[in-house]
Amino acid sequence: MMRSRHAVAALRALGAVEVGGVSLKNPFMTASGTAGHDIELNSFMPLDQLGATVAKSLFHEPWPGNPAPRVHLARAGMLNAVGLQGPGVEAWLSDSLPKIEAIGATAIVSIWGRTVQEYTVAAEQIASASHRIAAVEVNLSCPNLEGRSGIIAHDTVLAGQIIAAVRSQLSVPVWAKLSANTDRIVDVATSVSDAGASALTLVNTMLGMQIDVTSGRPTLGNGGGGLSGSAIHPIAVRAVYDVRAALPGAHIIGVGGIASGADAVEMMMAGANAVQVGTASFAEPSATWRVAREAALIADKRGASSWSDLVSLVHQ
Repeated sequence: MMRSRHAVAALRALGAVEVGGVSLKNPFMTASGTAGHDIELNSFMPLDQLGATVAKSLFHEPWPGNPAPRVHLARAGMLNAVGLQGPGVEAWLSDSLPKIEAIGATAIVSIWGRTVQEYTVAAEQIASASHRIAAVEVNLSCPNLEGRSGIIAHDTVLAGQIIAAVRSQLSVPVWAKLSANTDRIVDVATSVSDAGASALTLVNTMLGMQIDVTSGRPTLGNGGGGLSGSAIHPIAVRAVYDVRAALPGAHIIGVGGIASGADAVEMMMAGANAVQVGTASFAEPSATWRVAREAALIADKRGASSWSDLVSLVHQ
């Protein structure tokens, strides 16, 4: 109990952070897609004491997602092919956002699409509620239907066009969530930053697949899926490190396999101004709050007076 109180005191003493045009109580957030659409995890941890809660990515209309099974354990992580199931932006604004506001938590909404137009429509729907949202995170790890194959986050031109289009509709900061499934992540990060992204969220899941050797069939209903959890943590750290080296002035949110305070501090030392906790929440719904307190104790032990004392330490 004493250690827990000391951890909370240390967390508060380290103070707020400014990330991507948003002032957060601390640099710890839930990751999109792992904490539901609103306050599902509030009974396990105080969402209002986190930096923010990031809603599951929303399409401009209801979206059914992929066939079951959608989630399966993998070595040192998890595979998922949920398929971005969601109620749509307008339903989230009317049903979920009021719940987040009622408990005093900071809301960040995530949107997705497959074309510039689909992202633009989602942004237009959010525009009237912009004053109730801290930021919009644009999930760019989506299929590219603009006449070219691949993932949007692998296309420097299209990724920049989407960020510019979303920004044109909104008065709140726009964050770009990128994929590490490319050797062009620095180029894409530069493109979306030039297009007006206030922060870069690094990274989304890595492409993966499992096959059940008994049935000879994939373990996921959609075939392949996204690998997350501890297995991808070193990849995420490297992505943050590389982007920070190339873009020293960028605001970066590190995400990928963070399951402990040490993981979070490592990500900050690589260059992240803030972090998000995702897959760890499936096994432990209060993981983000625990990680925040553990990281605060590490920072306190190092003699840090603010979180900025840790950020980009490895680059110094």
